Amino acid sequence: MAKRKNIKIDREQARQRIRKIRPILKKTYPDAKIALKFVNPLELLISTILSAQCTDVRVNMVTKDLFKKYKSATDWAKADLKEIEAGIRSTGFFRNKAINIKGACTRIIEHYGGEVPGTMEELLTLPGVGRKTANCVLGDAFGIPGITCDTHVIRLSRRLGLSENSDPVKLEFDLAEIVPKADWTRFSHLLIHHGRNICKARKPDCENCPISRHCPAANKQELW
Repeated sequence: MAKRKNIKIDREQARQRIRKIRPILKKTYPDAKIALKFVNPLELLISTILSAQCTDVRVNMVTKDLFKKYKSATDWAKADLKEIEAGIRSTGFFRNKAINIKGACTRIIEHYGGEVPGTMEELLTLPGVGRKTANCVLGDAFGIPGITCDTHVIRLSRRLGLSENSDPVKLEFDLAEIVPKADWTRFSHLLIHHGRNICKARKPDCENCPISRHCPAANKQELW
């Protein structure tokens, strides 16, 4: 099979495409928001760390009891590592996640007065926190615009011809150029909801897709 040629995306065309699909997606998913359940930044931080390679449904099942037991960064930092592992085992990769959660909370206590920091730079100093997790916490806990590049956002961005990048960091910066900053968080949620409901990885439902007429992939316009 011949290797697909990588074609550079025209940023202005991508920007115009976003102007067309945003209102449609907003109408289709008026209540689009993060699926993880939380009541404060710390709970969202923990949930997001647990969500790596795990469904949001499973994470919510696990945190329902965890957040009753561990209510502060101090609770997590002082907890026995084995106990944390036991509590999060069903989320997968539980040993690394437990180490990261305990380490992140320890740093929050030692450097940020026990409160989850509210800047990208500070969040990235926490163990287990990359830009995806940081943007999620910033956007949904602090109301600071952030683009969360999960697997759905990556897949849809390429199918829609918004970026040629599958690397989440490069994609984040690409989308930041063409999506209005005030809409970064909401746009992420819209793509995630659309990816879960219509534009699925193995079998996208292009026939019932409300934005198919604006989608290069749906119209068989191969970009790669």
